[in-house]
Amino acid sequence: MTTSLATSVTPEILRRFEPIGSLSDDRLQELASFCQTERVPRSADPFRLRDLEGQAVYLLAGELKLSFADGTIEVIVGSCDAALWPLPRDLAQRAQVRAITDVELIRIDDHLLDIMLTWDQLAAQATTSPETHPDVGVHTDWNMMSGAFRLESLAAGALSQLPIANIDTLLRRFVRIKVKAGEVILREGDEGDWYYLIESGRCEVSRLVGGANVPLAELKGGDAFGEDALVAGSVRNATVTMRTNGVLLRLGKQDFIELLREPLLKRASYSDAEQRVSKGAIWLDVRFPAEYQYDRLPGAINIPLNEIRNAIGPLDTSKEYIVYCQSGRRSSAAAFILSQHGYRASWLEGGLREVTNH
Repeated sequence: MTTSLATSVTPEILRRFEPIGSLSDDRLQELASFCQTERVPRSADPFRLRDLEGQAVYLLAGELKLSFADGTIEVIVGSCDAALWPLPRDLAQRAQVRAITDVELIRIDDHLLDIMLTWDQLAAQATTSPETHPDVGVHTDWNMMSGAFRLESLAAGALSQLPIANIDTLLRRFVRIKVKAGEVILREGDEGDWYYLIESGRCEVSRLVGGANVPLAELKGGDAFGEDALVAGSVRNATVTMRTNGVLLRLGKQDFIELLREPLLKRASYSDAEQRVSKGAIWLDVRFPAEYQYDRLPGAINIPLNEIRNAIGPLDTSKEYIVYCQSGRRSSAAAFILSQHGYRASWLEGGLREVTNH
């Protein structure tokens, strides 16, 4: 029987293994928190209940006996050269595996490990051969990976859906800027020119309502803002002010359109959207409640654009959403925000105006 150990994996332990030993110190520290450790008692089959599918499994300590169909026997000892690499994924199908001694294993999700290795290599490449940016004379040292690129964001957010070529270019185009508490980054009514990722610090999103400044949301490291106006081609619909000192990653409008908006923003015609809804997709109306009450689509739920960030989490990530508004302007911005957080969201091209033509 396999039981979990109470002890946690340290970056120092992970550095012994390949290919993860090549990761930066920050990445190893992050990866350690995602690792699972197991103890397998002597004579047990470590993979009887849980195989190696979808996981990189390392032998940390102890001895494993591998008995192959042709009669050959191999013994793998923890800390030996053969144990520095993950066990072959088809090992349980090719051989009978037994623990000669008590054994300790480390399991790492294959998908997370691949994401981390990819980003670490791209970061090193972008650091050694940066592109010249017109506004900043020095480039970002991506070997010190930004807090905006935590593993959770890379695995489930917008960045996880980007083509590798876009990621490489994106790292070269982002510019790191230091900001101070109280500094206004975006002002309601201004033209949209930049997209921002928060590396560190917190900021407040607010809007003028009846002459009063009303807080709408608080953003933290890893969150993005500024996409609304860039996606919809409109002026800023809110003000963003730093609540603390921090560091932001800034991306110009054209780079945002080319590297983020186009790959992530999915359009749907009305006929296509109807088919998807018939198969379980959900209409999401992002207009104001008064508009929604007047002429909503059958079965639609209402979350106004200015409240869409608060719906991140409560909305079911297993569902697909077809986002609409009157013209497509607000819905495209909402669909992009949802896509950044790992939701399957498309916007209804042409909005309700398109519906009236059918």
